[in-house]
Amino acid sequence: MENTGNEWILWESDMIRWLKRPKLSAVEKYIECYWYLEKDGNSEDIERPILNPDPSAHLIILSPKKSYHYDSKSKSNTTVFHGKGSHWLYPYLKTIELEHAQAFSCIGIKFRVGALYSLKQLSFEQSLLDSVVGINFDDFVKDSVISEAVLLAMANSSADDCCTMLDELLLPILNTCLEDKHSELTRRVLPLLAEKPINELGDALSCSQRTVERSFSKVTGLTLKQCQSMQKLEAILEYLYQRPLSEIDWVDIAYQFGFSDQPHLIRYLKLQINLTPQSYVQQRGFAIDVYGGVAAK
Repeated sequence: MENTGNEWILWESDMIRWLKRPKLSAVEKYIECYWYLEKDGNSEDIERPILNPDPSAHLIILSPKKSYHYDSKSKSNTTVFHGKGSHWLYPYLKTIELEHAQAFSCIGIKFRVGALYSLKQLSFEQSLLDSVVGINFDDFVKDSVISEAVLLAMANSSADDCCTMLDELLLPILNTCLEDKHSELTRRVLPLLAEKPINELGDALSCSQRTVERSFSKVTGLTLKQCQSMQKLEAILEYLYQRPLSEIDWVDIAYQFGFSDQPHLIRYLKLQINLTPQSYVQQRGFAIDVYGGVAAK
């Protein structure tokens, strides 16, 4: 993975992938990044990637005739989502396995945590968590003649041109976003989750703890603890990804990420990804995945 300041370009075997931030500040307020993924039909790479829990929603742009398939897994059951064309991948608390065996290309728009609450076109509810819902792309980008096929071709040939076009398509939609006291408070909470205990957030923001919790849940559909746990998981897995097995010290990692000891870290990761940390790293079948986290084969 190459970080060039305002973009990440990722190469793996026959796959072409890039991830870039929006260019317009008015768009970046609600959109964290755009990403593109393409897979050749002859490639065996990442046929069934695992997406770990993510508090952000993604709008996935696919050809109308292209199928998608997601398995949302928990200890007790598996929920299957499948269909064709563009779709919403809403925030998910469970691991999701994707079907990437066939050739495909797709563009993703990763929204910031809680952004859908302000989006006037949507009625985002907590019941949509852990779900995938098809969308008519033409209805979403009204008054535009740009099709999925044009965007996908542009993404393949020029990441910059594609991002410019996405900014132009999304700006009129995002300009209709409605802000209120709950969304404004949630925006102030999010950067603090990575650095402060949850029970100190009310004092840090000069309001009651209950006010913080209620506003955050209303906007994101998540509890503060759920979101903080997902942020921590992504940080740990990215840390592991960047280091060879010989340089990984589990005691040091446990201390660095705020766990009481190594067994506490092991229990946490086993619960989140259904693997022990050692097994996860030894497999080395994972890659930074542009859906927003770290994905495993």
